[in-house]
Amino acid sequence: MKDLQKGDKKLLNAWAFYDWANSVYPLVISSAVFPIFYEALFSKRDHYIDAFGMNLKNSALISFITAAAFLVVAFISPLLSGIADYVGNKKSFMKFFCYMGALSCMGLYWFNLENIYVGLLFYFLGLIGFWGSLVFYNSYLPDIAFPEQQDKLSAKGYSLGYVGSVILMVVNLVMIKGAEGGEAKMAAMRYSFLMVGIWWIVFSQYTYYYLPKGNNNKNQKVTKDVIFNGFTELKKVWKLLEQNISLKRYLGSFFVYSMAVQTVMIVATYFGAQEIKWSSESESTTGLITCILLIQLVAIVGAFLTSRASAKFGNIPTLIVINCIWVVLCIMAYFITLPIHFYIMATLIGFVMGGIQALSRSTYSKLLPETEDTASFFSFYDVSEKIGIVIGMCVYGIIDQITGSPRFAIVILALFFAVGVILLRRIPKKAL
Repeated sequence: MKDLQKGDKKLLNAWAFYDWANSVYPLVISSAVFPIFYEALFSKRDHYIDAFGMNLKNSALISFITAAAFLVVAFISPLLSGIADYVGNKKSFMKFFCYMGALSCMGLYWFNLENIYVGLLFYFLGLIGFWGSLVFYNSYLPDIAFPEQQDKLSAKGYSLGYVGSVILMVVNLVMIKGAEGGEAKMAAMRYSFLMVGIWWIVFSQYTYYYLPKGNNNKNQKVTKDVIFNGFTELKKVWKLLEQNISLKRYLGSFFVYSMAVQTVMIVATYFGAQEIKWSSESESTTGLITCILLIQLVAIVGAFLTSRASAKFGNIPTLIVINCIWVVLCIMAYFITLPIHFYIMATLIGFVMGGIQALSRSTYSKLLPETEDTASFFSFYDVSEKIGIVIGMCVYGIIDQITGSPRFAIVILALFFAVGVILLRRIPKKAL
């Protein structure tokens, strides 16, 4: 079909709908069902396992695997995005990572401790697939939407993602609660992994139908010269960053506070499963999934409220306030022990989680200079985020492994948000 014009409502809706398709991964796999499933596997092992020649705590092990996967994404995304911009086929790259991630989620059906390395490989590849596809998905934003549309569209994408993922999560919750006995509940969780992969693949087809192939019509093949051209483009972007003080300082602040945001989102369920005093395993499973669902629903409101706040007060001031709220929440998390505490914390986190994600993406898009090489610029954004996550997950994992408790790690994350506030205040006021 003929490519739709920039700003076309149908094109914008199709782009935003990919959040509906892929957001089941961060909810079901990263945040809710898989962490509960993973914890249940270790229920008779006192949370420890011999792996990679060491006796590792299970939550520390998954933290290190997560960090390793993000390190791979950080390494390959600049290269791939540079290639995608050069040959004009970033939709093909987006599809590749989408399908790899979805099929890996389905592979988690066979995750068990007897073949722990195979299971961890599926987890590893699923994470790479999800985040790899986002490099190209995010890079479409300035290509398809005008600056005045981008805040609202970014928030719409996240909101669609929250709604879609909640629908599947509710279905999974009904399946798990309806299962009788431990083995049946574990089987229900395994089926949820299959459903994530199918959902992701099926609903992404609407996005792929309307999105253009790329931002040009070049048909060059990926050769050695093209690969090295990707590094050349990155050097050009780096030089432009040196000249754009607002964009450079924003990336610095984003790097710091994003490592804390993403780490909290990834480890929240593991923290809740180990540190909250649930009355039973059944209450733990239901309570943790309910809390994650609560976060998703509240985040919808948070994303739109943040969008309105940024329109009234500006992007940077709004981000500063949100980061300050995160500092308080991380300190509060150190003291929570009861389920009611966790429910309250989930509600508060939901408001700031949706807001900081949507506003961070659109703020970066607004600060970009006029260019057609948007994928290369967004690779810098994604590399900042991924390297930050590597550091955040390693800090969390090391403290968890040494102390046997993640509470001190959460307090350290509060310091990251505080530094993020300081760096945000250094951005010129006229920027946004």
